[in-house]
Amino acid sequence: MLIVGAKGFAKEVLEILRQQNDLRGLVFFDDINSAPLLYDQFPILKNEDEVKKHFQAFGNQFTLGVGNSTLRHKLYQKFTDWNGEFTTTISPFAKIGSYDVQIGAGTNILTGAIFSNSTTMGMGGIVYYNVIVTHDCTIGDFVELSPNAQLLGRCKIGDFTQIGANSVILPDVDVGSNVIIGAGSVVTKNIPSNCIAVGTPAKIIRFVAPLDYNNSNKKTIK
Repeated sequence: MLIVGAKGFAKEVLEILRQQNDLRGLVFFDDINSAPLLYDQFPILKNEDEVKKHFQAFGNQFTLGVGNSTLRHKLYQKFTDWNGEFTTTISPFAKIGSYDVQIGAGTNILTGAIFSNSTTMGMGGIVYYNVIVTHDCTIGDFVELSPNAQLLGRCKIGDFTQIGANSVILPDVDVGSNVIIGAGSVVTKNIPSNCIAVGTPAKIIRFVAPLDYNNSNKKTIK
């Protein structure tokens, strides 16, 4: 496995792989950090040639160890162009429902997260510690669910949206794409795309520029 990034969130993804006892051939990629190893153990690759050699020797699976959703999307495109296979990592200490659950390729799910039955998570997402996603929720691509966020029945979250720590999205509420929901907010009504909303109940405090991205080549696993 190759983890793209060697700081911050990459260390969280490392722990998922350790929990899975899947450290064989594990390397990181960071073309900015000059250190050759992470934790004096795991090699840090620096360029395309090193990545392609690793893919040939150990397989082409990669996952993302960076937290910014738009950067994650750019890196997903780069490493798939290098023939990488975008790979989901799920902690064995997360609880995933047994029926009608779909988790998109490249999503990282950390310890304590809970997905109920009939839930959908798009590709490239981050699901932090103790997130709860209840029945019939639909979550888009490259979404970040911060620690202790709660998504209640039938809510919908658009692409490239961040749900802040300890926030609650009430049942049947739609949150658009490219939205930031501030930490501790309670979302009681629909939130349109391209904005920041905070508070209890959450209110829009600012609109932001729409994202311009090409989200072709979507892949989903079950």
